[in-house]
Amino acid sequence: MNEEAIGKEVVDAAIKLHRDLGPGLLESVYEAILARELEKRGLQVKRQVPIQIQYGGEFFEEGFRADIIIEDLVILELKSVERVTPVHKKQLLTYLKLTELKLGYLLNFGEELMKNGITRTLNGYL
Repeated sequence: MNEEAIGKEVVDAAIKLHRDLGPGLLESVYEAILARELEKRGLQVKRQVPIQIQYGGEFFEEGFRADIIIEDLVILELKSVERVTPVHKKQLLTYLKLTELKLGYLLNFGEELMKNGITRTLNGYL
């Protein structure tokens, strides 16, 4: 499955989850349930994946943890906030650059309508 096909599954699963549970729960709740939903759809899902940072020829373990990585191709950054800020979007783009992945989604389950909480981010071209 390529990035675009994975993206369609992510959006569909996120909308379904938000419709069923609504906004306002902790990010960790959405993360666990979304990961399970994606696994049920036959996707390989990793949660809280540690990502090293290389700087000045050295590797640092104190990097970040990606909320979800699907099929080693797509990063999901989950939020449950009233409003996404520009820094959230920049954070996802930095994650994509560090991992050299091309596609990521910022999913804000705090929005009243999930379609308003989905931000698709590209690192280069697909």
